[in-house]
Amino acid sequence: MNIVDIAAPEYVEVEVDERLAKVRSIFERENPKGIIVVEDGEYVGVVGEKQLMRSRMEDDTKVSAVMKPAPAVDRHEDIRETARLLVEGDVKIAPVYEGEKLYGIITVDQILEAVIDSLDAITVAQIATEDVIGISEKDSIGRAINRLRENGISRLPALDEDGHLAGVVTTNDIVEFVVRDQERQGSGDRAGDIDRMLDIPVYDIMSSPVVTATADETAQAVVERMFDNDVSGLVITPDDADTVAGIVTKTDVLRALTFTEQDSMDVQITNVDLLDTTTREHIVESIEQVADKYAAMHVIHAHVRLHAHKEKLRGTPLIQCQIRLRTNEGQVGGSGEGYGAEHAFHVALDKLERNVLEIKGVNADEEYRGQLLRKLGEL
Repeated sequence: MNIVDIAAPEYVEVEVDERLAKVRSIFERENPKGIIVVEDGEYVGVVGEKQLMRSRMEDDTKVSAVMKPAPAVDRHEDIRETARLLVEGDVKIAPVYEGEKLYGIITVDQILEAVIDSLDAITVAQIATEDVIGISEKDSIGRAINRLRENGISRLPALDEDGHLAGVVTTNDIVEFVVRDQERQGSGDRAGDIDRMLDIPVYDIMSSPVVTATADETAQAVVERMFDNDVSGLVITPDDADTVAGIVTKTDVLRALTFTEQDSMDVQITNVDLLDTTTREHIVESIEQVADKYAAMHVIHAHVRLHAHKEKLRGTPLIQCQIRLRTNEGQVGGSGEGYGAEHAFHVALDKLERNVLEIKGVNADEEYRGQLLRKLGEL
């Protein structure tokens, strides 16, 4: 299946030197999935809600300061390859070309709507993220923004003082709050207004009650729920409980579409453009070597996420790397930071190796305990 019939010829386009004030008003007025940025008629990037998280930027800032490159997709591209390009580019929208002409756009929602009937064979447990980053409902919006940025994520479960799920705050919640506040305040010096906004508690803008899912539901069911509630992710909770067991997002479902049955390990790299002195081949080989240290563990899919911080050392950015393996033994991961993608990857890889060996040790201990109990039972 390809995207020839699902790519949309309608899209919002702005010039590269357009002011952020206009871009914000477009999101407020038209609520597009993203905006195509052009320079002299040529495509140069996209702007999504994540880019508008840089709320400290003034309205007169040009859109070029926040746009993000997105991979160009051929209108006849396979839907699985298109999904891979969106996930690895860490974007929700990409330009679609008919030959050399910009035809339109393809979005995550368009892909999921096209394949939703085939998602009943995938469970939430197979694709969800178990290591969840949350925030207290009493923490400030400024802290929420920093946590979202630092971890390259789009939503935070908000917890009450007992650690129970009280709400969820997303990039969209923050964008809408900033836009509404600026519209209400009018033009002028916003420095003080922004500082005031950043001090407001998460409780005032979080969504509550939270739309949730359980681990045994199908991907089809949760995607339908996301569409029905106009959200991009759900918090996973145990049955009849208000504790957080994981997060499942549209991107997680999209990533599942790229899983293959090939003999070689299926490895996906988000923000692959950050690779500097290393290669995809080296990353795949290194992860395979770690996985091979526990022969009983079969890796279904590996995901490597790279995220660049603003901090630099002699021009090299501080990179956060997260590695997550989906295996027949459950999920296992490792994360770390370093200057440059190669350094960050190997720090995360060392942590991954320790976690893999820990699982191996735990299982070995359980096997030994079982053998011992059986022997005792024979006495």
